[in-house]
Amino acid sequence: MPDTANYYIIKRKALPEVFLKVVQAKKLIEKEKAITIQQAVDTVGISRSSFYKYKDTIFPFYDNSRGRAITVALKLDDEPGLLSRVLNIIADYKANILTIHQTIPINGVANITLSMEILPTSGDIRQMITNMEGYEGIHQVKILARE
Repeated sequence: MPDTANYYIIKRKALPEVFLKVVQAKKLIEKEKAITIQQAVDTVGISRSSFYKYKDTIFPFYDNSRGRAITVALKLDDEPGLLSRVLNIIADYKANILTIHQTIPINGVANITLSMEILPTSGDIRQMITNMEGYEGIHQVKILARE
């Protein structure tokens, strides 16, 4: 069966270095308005042709997710207050909860699926996910979808 997906979510460590350098060059150009494309690509160590080939195809997740919904799956211990802490993290980053679905805990672990809207005022979504992963009792945080 042919793959019809137009977008994929890939962890940074799986990306070829050229993609990461394109993102770096784009950030330089955005931050320093007076910098030329040639200066930016020279700084990060890629060719202009590589930059132009990939510049419209690679975006940091958080840049392209504002104003959109993302769905996240979590596995967490069945512990009073733990889901509340997750919701507080989301509130701290000013994302808007759309749906929450929780399974009945099995062997002390519950599966949660959250959909949230990422607003223009939301903080760095990568950091939000990292904060969730850092809590004791949260075993997995996985982005399932983005609209």
